Amino acid sequence: MTTLHRAAGPDLAAADLYEILRLRSEVFVVEQDCVYADIDGRDLLPETQHLWLASDTEILAYLRVLAEPGGGRIGRVVTAKSARGQGLAAQLMAAALDGAVGEFVLDAQTYAQGLYARFGFVAEGAEYLEDGIPHITMRRPG
Repeated sequence: MTTLHRAAGPDLAAADLYEILRLRSEVFVVEQDCVYADIDGRDLLPETQHLWLASDTEILAYLRVLAEPGGGRIGRVVTAKSARGQGLAAQLMAAALDGAVGEFVLDAQTYAQGLYARFGFVAEGAEYLEDGIPHITMRRPG
């Protein structure tokens, strides 16, 4: 059984933030072998929204929504290795976009384009490498 959680940056409990950062580091830095500055100063901003699905014992999937002029930017979409294939990222995307107004953009790892296309995101521009992983910008009109 998973529970959906949502919090603005300043409302994140320290324990939740710790588990979110642990999951992001575990997948993006360790598993994908990308050394980058994940802590970018935007997690605790009042306009940043964090959404995650958790079991009784751990955070299984997470994403954040950053405010941008005219809409938002979805990023840091991540699912724990043990929870993949259960549709958790899609559940988070649906929750993040429910009632959303304006244009949304994200930078997708190219293998995940199909997931984002299900929510109205369209690829734009050329594929590019970010930390050695193929990405593409995708936009969902407002």
